[in-house]
Amino acid sequence: MHLWRFAPMLDIHRILKNDRLLRAMTGLNRKAFDELFSSFSQAFETATQSTSKRRQRSPGAGRKANIPTLRDKLCFILLYFKTYPTFDVLGILFDFDKSQANRWVHRLQPILETALGKELVLPKRQITTINEFIESFPEVKRVIIDGVERPIQRPQDSTRQKRTYSGKKKRNTRKHIGASDQDKRILVLTPVQDGKFHDKCLLDASILVENIPKDIPIQGDLGLKGLEDEYDNIEIPHKKPKGGKLTDEQKAQNRELSGERVVVEHAFGGTKRYGAAANIYRNRKKDFDDHLMLTSAGLWNFYLKAA
Repeated sequence: MHLWRFAPMLDIHRILKNDRLLRAMTGLNRKAFDELFSSFSQAFETATQSTSKRRQRSPGAGRKANIPTLRDKLCFILLYFKTYPTFDVLGILFDFDKSQANRWVHRLQPILETALGKELVLPKRQITTINEFIESFPEVKRVIIDGVERPIQRPQDSTRQKRTYSGKKKRNTRKHIGASDQDKRILVLTPVQDGKFHDKCLLDASILVENIPKDIPIQGDLGLKGLEDEYDNIEIPHKKPKGGKLTDEQKAQNRELSGERVVVEHAFGGTKRYGAAANIYRNRKKDFDDHLMLTSAGLWNFYLKAA
């Protein structure tokens, strides 16, 4: 009986040399990868210097991780975001064990997030004043708001099952409120909440709408119904009255609004180019899904910026 030993499946140097493979595996072309690499290198150096304690090992102990260079490390974490493999699969691809794959992802994710912050592409988590909105987004002409849900594994705890069950999606989810502009850029992504909460409740808690200038139109779907009674710059589709019909004018207005709202679908569709934001969330670290979605949104904004 022969015991087969397979070599690592992934040739990271081949990916870094081939622009088509680089786009397929990381979501970025060569120009964008090199631009992000500069900020990633700075963020990695800062994180390394700020770590006061080092794990001590005897000389030669432990398997050596096959991501020795900073370019390899950036490719590794971008590949994780693009494909969202399990840690077992990631370990096979890079020839180290599951626990090392886990450690590298949780070490490099905050560094990537910091690098995207340096590039000024991370969405805001909250807008607290109108002046802050104007200073942060001086070129915005229109804001589109929507709830962003991603499925999660069904919790074993019954209380968590109830808190995360989304009546809209008919499954367990976690959600954000997102705001994008006319250029498909994601401006704001609120901290993640359990799926049971209604979009309008989360939006009210975020105080986002009240801090958008009144001369900027805000578009939303029927999940935000009621806001048009509170703010003059809200545009919400007409809802068919019970037992009645929409007028031809109302139907035309709904079609026009729907066409304009396609932008937000494209924006969050862009974020979901990354498996770490689109696939069923399966990591166990508390609120790591919040960072996965935020970083994926930052990568989408960076993609738009570098295009």
